[in-house]
Amino acid sequence: MASGKETVYIKAERNTEVTNPEVTLGDVIKIECVNPSVTARIQAIKLVSFHHTDKKNQNRVAVSVLKVIELIHKQYPNIEVQNMGELDFIVTYEAQQTAGGWVHVVKAALVVLISFAGAAFSIMAFNNDVDVTKMFSQIYELVTGTKSDGFTMLELTYSIGLIIGILVFFNHFGKKRFSVDPTPIEVEMRLYENDLQTTLIENISRKEKELDVGKGSSSGSYRT
Repeated sequence: MASGKETVYIKAERNTEVTNPEVTLGDVIKIECVNPSVTARIQAIKLVSFHHTDKKNQNRVAVSVLKVIELIHKQYPNIEVQNMGELDFIVTYEAQQTAGGWVHVVKAALVVLISFAGAAFSIMAFNNDVDVTKMFSQIYELVTGTKSDGFTMLELTYSIGLIIGILVFFNHFGKKRFSVDPTPIEVEMRLYENDLQTTLIENISRKEKELDVGKGSSSGSYRT
């Protein structure tokens, strides 16, 4: 048994994916203690068992850090637990699926085509809305004194500038980054993930399905 002077530090991320339906504390949280045997035993404590019932083979459970502390105290009643991470976190179980390589290629091709078509449509809709062609024609005639044939230096530089602007805005081309800053897409994805995880935790808590102190046991099963 651990002495009362020992302290265990735990840190949980907001959302953790697991592929084993039998989830232990070591699968979802980081644990640090000066006593390696204490760390190993805490990592082996069972948190929850998943039994997938939906067609997507995916389940989620929201866990309160108090439940984690309760499980640790059952093993080591006198140990001090310091939480360095989230107060509530999500454990997502997703069964491993081995899709063929051609499936990923088809999915990637579809995403590229949809993105390209959507971006092209948005640019054309904007150009038609503000009547860029007419504006360029008037500017060209005003500066040169001759009528535009529809393809002048203005249209050429506008097209090149549009490409450069998109690349600079999204901050990367393929795997090449122009700076160390995260791209706008990465920023929006992180914001979306944070909002999604907060909503999931709040919804599960309101339904009183959160794994918390006084609710269930580490050997119990979880169904969505």
